[in-house]
Amino acid sequence: MHFFSGGGGGRSGALLPTTSKPKAHHHLRSKSSLSSPASSRRRGGAHSSSSSPCSRRALCLAAAAFALLFVLAFLRLGFPSSSSRSAAQSSPSRRPRARLTRRPAFHLRDSAAAEAAAAAVAARIGREAPVDITTRDLYDRIQFLDADGGAWKQGWEVKYRGDEWDGEKLKVFVAPHSHNDPGWIRTVEEYYERQSRHILDTIVESLSKDSRRKFIWEEMSYLERWWRDATPKKQEALAKLVRDGQLEIVSGGWVMNDEANSHYFAIIEQANDYLLTMKFIYPCYLLSQMMEGNMWLNDTIGVVPKNSWSIDPFGYSSTMAYLLRRMGFHNMLIQRTHYELKKELAMKKNLEYLWRQNWDIEETTDIFVHMMPFYSYDIPHTCGPEPAICCQFDFARMRGFSYESCPWRFDPVETDADNVQERATKLLDQYRKKSTLYRTNTLLIPLGDDFRYVSVEEAEVQFRNYEKLFDYINSNPNLNAEVKFGTLEDYFSTLRDEAEKINYSRSGELGSAELPGFPTLSGDFFTYADRNQDYWSGYYVSRPFFKAVDRVLEQTLRASEILGSFVLGYCQKFQCVKLPISFSHKLTAARRNLALFQHHDGVTGTAKDHVVVDYGTRMHTSLQDLQLFMSRAVEVLLGDFHDRSDPTLLSHFEPVQERSKYDVQPVHRVLGPHEGKAQSVVFFNPLEQTRDEIVMAVVSTPDVSVLNSNGSCLPSQVSPEWQFDSYEKISTGRHRLYWRASVPALGLETYYVVTGQDCEKAVPAVIKTFTASQRFPCPEPYVCSKLEDKTVEMKNSYYTLSFDVNHGLLQTVTRHKDGEQTVIGEDIGMYRSHGSGAYLFKPIGEARSIVEEGGHFILTEGPLVQEAHSLPKTEWQKTPLSHSTRIYDCGDSIQDMLIEKEYHVELVGHAFNDKELIVRYKTDIDNQRIFYSDLNGFQMSRRQTYDKIPLQGNYYPMPSLAFMQDSLGNRFSVHSKQSLGAASLKNGWLEIMLDRRLVQDDGRGLGQGVMDNRPMNVIFHLLRESNVSALPKTHSLLTLQPSLLSHRVGAHLNYPMHAFMSKKPHEKSFKLPQKSFTPLTASLPCDVHIVNLKVPQPLRFSHAEAAGARFAILLQRRGWDASYCKKGGMQCTTVGEEPVNLFYMFKDLSAVNVKATSLNLLHDDPEMLGYLEQIGDVAQEGNVLISPMEIQAYKLDLQPPSSQEE
Repeated sequence: MHFFSGGGGGRSGALLPTTSKPKAHHHLRSKSSLSSPASSRRRGGAHSSSSSPCSRRALCLAAAAFALLFVLAFLRLGFPSSSSRSAAQSSPSRRPRARLTRRPAFHLRDSAAAEAAAAAVAARIGREAPVDITTRDLYDRIQFLDADGGAWKQGWEVKYRGDEWDGEKLKVFVAPHSHNDPGWIRTVEEYYERQSRHILDTIVESLSKDSRRKFIWEEMSYLERWWRDATPKKQEALAKLVRDGQLEIVSGGWVMNDEANSHYFAIIEQANDYLLTMKFIYPCYLLSQMMEGNMWLNDTIGVVPKNSWSIDPFGYSSTMAYLLRRMGFHNMLIQRTHYELKKELAMKKNLEYLWRQNWDIEETTDIFVHMMPFYSYDIPHTCGPEPAICCQFDFARMRGFSYESCPWRFDPVETDADNVQERATKLLDQYRKKSTLYRTNTLLIPLGDDFRYVSVEEAEVQFRNYEKLFDYINSNPNLNAEVKFGTLEDYFSTLRDEAEKINYSRSGELGSAELPGFPTLSGDFFTYADRNQDYWSGYYVSRPFFKAVDRVLEQTLRASEILGSFVLGYCQKFQCVKLPISFSHKLTAARRNLALFQHHDGVTGTAKDHVVVDYGTRMHTSLQDLQLFMSRAVEVLLGDFHDRSDPTLLSHFEPVQERSKYDVQPVHRVLGPHEGKAQSVVFFNPLEQTRDEIVMAVVSTPDVSVLNSNGSCLPSQVSPEWQFDSYEKISTGRHRLYWRASVPALGLETYYVVTGQDCEKAVPAVIKTFTASQRFPCPEPYVCSKLEDKTVEMKNSYYTLSFDVNHGLLQTVTRHKDGEQTVIGEDIGMYRSHGSGAYLFKPIGEARSIVEEGGHFILTEGPLVQEAHSLPKTEWQKTPLSHSTRIYDCGDSIQDMLIEKEYHVELVGHAFNDKELIVRYKTDIDNQRIFYSDLNGFQMSRRQTYDKIPLQGNYYPMPSLAFMQDSLGNRFSVHSKQSLGAASLKNGWLEIMLDRRLVQDDGRGLGQGVMDNRPMNVIFHLLRESNVSALPKTHSLLTLQPSLLSHRVGAHLNYPMHAFMSKKPHEKSFKLPQKSFTPLTASLPCDVHIVNLKVPQPLRFSHAEAAGARFAILLQRRGWDASYCKKGGMQCTTVGEEPVNLFYMFKDLSAVNVKATSLNLLHDDPEMLGYLEQIGDVAQEGNVLISPMEIQAYKLDLQPPSSQEE
């Protein structure tokens, strides 16, 4: 059996929840610190109390301070007070809630309040959270010289005096672990059968022999699988180890997720699957299917997850730190950061810090971080700075095991009475050297690697030898050291105890009230480099086809969860609850398949070919299941709820788009209504605002009309459907039918495509063409003409676009509002590379333009949609790319303000070996090579191009958005429908990599290149904006936020409408019982986003004992740049400082039993999550106060109003 381990090549990682009861004084911020001024909390100062009488002046000052805090509590949007809620619930005279009278869920109190709210938001511009360290400052300061440090190649020769531990002895926790990738070289199932199941068996058997032995486990995907196979005896043995604190389940996520490409929705979902996973560990689960994970954790074993373990993701996002904090975590461990940053932090003993969000002025997001200092997480690189010595203490490398020997030629030997003194002294020397890199005398030593402890023999050789070494060290008090096996919780608890006794704060250091004695840091850790100039920026783009499928599955899962919630909510008084319950196992499977792909070798595109097929097949299966569920849910919500038929058998609708295989693009089903017949199309709007936009369906004939649900005729347009990859036959023979649709927020609306109707038919588009071959077969019934000029314009009510006809590329964009023209020179280029692989990007020089004069350029003009389609000429007979540019005339809608780019990429064939394809926008915006890219679709990060870093190190992840702007506020944004990589290598340039095809392995363990490219479409929405108010003078140094309009554009792209069509044409007189579904009382403000509305445990829904908080809603308040249009380009409302009210959000549904909870739905104490106290009782009033940038979760029940009147 082959194991993937080596002298520095090991890869591993995970996140973790704790397995022991928390100490109350360790990790919970006190109420006094919550309400104390930010300045004192920032410095970690304690409030002293005086026994002497307070003077009148002191009373006045205190009253003034209290009043100020009171006002701030209104202006800042916090979290419900646990104390006020508990008091209200325990009061015998609890005030009954008044009978509901419907009103909008959001409203501004008055114009003055609205202005004050806007001023409060504007006041945040130009401010960032005060911290001691920013990653931007680190990059500015570090020279990136890659100096040879000797034994610690990326550091220096570490020395110590010897008296450092005289006052406080060295406390060492050796943490055995095994990193189990849920897919990489093998599939998750192959790994489980060959290794992971045996590792878990080994853990149970070996730890049960000796209570001093400890272990940490991260991957819930494997644990759940093992639990299903384990005997009751093994299940109870593992549960006992967890209860006793010998085995810590760390992080609790389904996988250890990637942090560059993953969207925050998927991260939350994979963490939430912890609920569905942990319940398997309770033996009574086999008897009671209703047991929730949090009930098992809190009530049965008392486990509260608060530690995260993430050793293998290739760089780290501050979004992950935020999400963990809001899930109730207080500590996290990370490993893979740029080796030069590690060195800089280690030199100043700043490897442990409080990670703070750069927008967090109130300092409520701080989470304690331990950064591992060395090259890898394998044993040679974890005991100390000298890997040649540390490798001698990886006893599984001795003969008899299948791991490779130490590459430094000094192999481990069995510890015995003759050598224990020498071996223990040598090991302790490494521990001491490592401890000098940190502030405290509490030290963590991970002991593991990829898929370790696969047999009892391997575990025994490690435990046996280390126990002898520990016994020697601990029996010699003169060594001032205590060494033992420990979990992550053991380490962090002991460290916090020590930090309470000893003040490790430094002069001038701001610190944090969360844990005094350590610096605060903001920023992220991209782009990762592990050695030399090997930057891991390639995986931002590897396997982009499946990165796109990942987002489609996310969108579809969210839409399914929301529709399922509405079916259950509205069907409580009708008998159709069977539908979501019968599909619950497939919804769970979809969550898990999405979660599985968030693994740091899944969405990254860094797995073997057959593993990618396994991931893709799982996602495809779930997509089909979800689409079937949604089709039936749509029919239920639009149907007669009194219908007694089985809703699981409904089959009137089917999705408009379908995928025939896991690795092909979706195609549109063709609508072909017969003469005198109609075909219905139903749209589901997954956004919180009413949606007015141009929609499209593919039809077999152009002689069609469109009717709305009232039977009124609508203006429509037909255009030819073009092929992306054929010079011979550019038209498919089918037609694209466009019309304007209006769909209510989170609602459904029906339209009809008909033939032979007494109303205006769809208007055919006018076609203008340029072809080098002078051959262009004009499709019927369209009128075609030739383009004679070298440039051509295309315009709508908002923009005029000009194109270079000979090359088929965009040149300029002019906004009609101010007449300002912006150069946006589109360029398609190709990098040649040597040494690039799935992980690394190693180009040879700059990208070269590949578009030559000639090819096909087709301009399609109609009343609703204008499109420029380009099939460019390149040096290759089969071009690797074609593209379309579209603008819309919807009538003053979001769609009118964006420019849509669709690139069809086919980097297929040996001609493109070791090539990496990019699109580049060369603008006249003076951005000084500074741009901003998003982190996980949640927040922005400032990016700057450095000459001291190679080209590949200046590439950054772009999960969904990148923009750049100049000092005058001119901004150019690119929204993406999938995760890619971006850079601004020259002033005014923004380039985005589209695909890469690589022959070679890049030496990071995969053992192959990336040659399985699939044809795919990449969609961008471009936006050109100008500020409407002054920018702060320091804007170029700040992390800027998207405008409100930009947020809306991104939401429209990443949460597209879901379309369903009737399977068969029907009579024009045919009508559904309902033609629309409007679940919200009104559209929500444009800066509020419903992250998800779900029923976490649908199987328990109809049980009487579950009539509590059966639903969960996650709300986000987006942070936006107030120097741009405050109405989002439309008459958009914003929250301001007005509370969100859950009681009035839903039409014909009452929200009851509302309770604040953590993002993973495990913790119901908002104080421990770091939120500010909020005024009022959410359970009583329904008001939810949310600060900009925050995500908050609530458990609630949705019931028809009639049930509240009984």
